[in-house]
Amino acid sequence: MAKRFTKPSINWVEIEKRYPPQQQNNYMAFKAKSAAYLQRVQANPAEMPKIDWEAYKKLIPQSNIVEKFKSDLEKYKVPYPQDNVTSQIDAQWKTIEKDVQQFCAEQQKHIDAASKELKRIQALPKFEDMTMEMFYYLYPERAIDPVNRPTFWPHNPEEQPGYVTPEAKTSKSSH
Repeated sequence: MAKRFTKPSINWVEIEKRYPPQQQNNYMAFKAKSAAYLQRVQANPAEMPKIDWEAYKKLIPQSNIVEKFKSDLEKYKVPYPQDNVTSQIDAQWKTIEKDVQQFCAEQQKHIDAASKELKRIQALPKFEDMTMEMFYYLYPERAIDPVNRPTFWPHNPEEQPGYVTPEAKTSKSSH
């Protein structure tokens, strides 16, 4: 008989953490379907009910028919597939678990850096409220500096004297 389980081995809290907010409806539908399936499985008995062969022998005059059914039923075994892949999956998981943890740690560093940058950006004054002096103070390398780095209007790199296209830079460096 297949292994009977008493409670679901699904960690719904972890799954819910990983679901994006815009897909909460899909998550709730999936969870409801899983709960309904589990309820249907648990509504059935863990083992087949026992057959009262003596009662059938009393009801049927030819007892050899009952004996034949009984022997045929005892011979019949429901073929359940053997679990021969779980050990392979466990072995494969052991080989990649360190790589997964390392990748997660690296991604967490990126997430922390992005969160820090997001907090910094959110702390900036609104674009409408920012003055040229504020912009120069916050981004001195990007701000227009007419004294130390004079530029021509429209103050983009392409319109400045001595501008070299990126393609020309790469062709010069490759020669």
